[in-house]
Amino acid sequence: MIVRTARPDELDTVAVLTEHGFATGPFGPTKDPERLALLRDAAGRAAAGDLLVAADEGRLVGTVSLVRPGTGYTRQARADEAEVRLLTTAPEARGLGVGAALMAASIERARAWGVSGLVLDTGARNAASQRLYHRLGFVRLVDRETIEGLVVFGYDFSRSGVLVRLVAPHEYARVSQLSVEAYSHDYDIRDEYRASLADVSTRAREHEVWVAQDQATGELLGTVATPRPGEHISELGQDGELDFRLLAVAPAARRRGIGVLLTKHVIGLARQRGLHRVVMNSGPQMLGAHALYERLGFVRLPERETRTVPGGTLLAFGFDLSTVPVTQGARP
Repeated sequence: MIVRTARPDELDTVAVLTEHGFATGPFGPTKDPERLALLRDAAGRAAAGDLLVAADEGRLVGTVSLVRPGTGYTRQARADEAEVRLLTTAPEARGLGVGAALMAASIERARAWGVSGLVLDTGARNAASQRLYHRLGFVRLVDRETIEGLVVFGYDFSRSGVLVRLVAPHEYARVSQLSVEAYSHDYDIRDEYRASLADVSTRAREHEVWVAQDQATGELLGTVATPRPGEHISELGQDGELDFRLLAVAPAARRRGIGVLLTKHVIGLARQRGLHRVVMNSGPQMLGAHALYERLGFVRLPERETRTVPGGTLLAFGFDLSTVPVTQGARP
């Protein structure tokens, strides 16, 4: 599969692909004349920036429009930003990485334009696309979500420091190694727990696995797991709560604020999802983690400490989102 600019003789095919792709997507076909005109207007979108296609052995299997500001085809972009519109994949090619390839190409082409960032919006119920954007390094721009039913994401080309994003499949082995090293560095861990730490692929398939990445070096510095929206990742979580597990920082990356950054990210997710509390369990011997949580405003939940583990009782901590606000996305 290759990603390239659509040729003039392919514009009609791209128009059909775009309309069909959205009609068979999570929101179904539209009867809105204005929306249909946009889906079919491949020529106009090509003139407004760069109309990309994914081709597999000569067959077009996906497309996305990368548009410049001020062209009339943007919805979220500001004066110095490019925007992604109408990312879609042919039904028979879904699950093969077509969308990821188109988005990666969009990021690099927008960067080459010299714009400050790349923005996009997607339906609030389009969870699969949102996971893709998180995995590629986009972040939610909640303050720009002014259209009902849409969530906004941005990719800032000037950012530096540490980025929190969803893990990519090719990183599972590294995150597995990082997690085991982080826990075994300070504690004697049982084989069963070691296997659980190492099983990143299952965690990522069933839940959300986040990584903290040094943007200068590309190195992965830490990780944490959260449930997908509307679900729980542990027995501790209750209605209205976001529970998280397996916060780990690479031993070489300690004292850089990575644990704080990941915990603040979890709190930010809970706020975005309209939940009222963040909770987690922690082993009785994990004193450094206890100090971190208490410093951020977590409190013990002794009424939920009902499970015993080697070394004592499994502790429970909670952070009430109606108390002290914690800034999301702070970079060390």
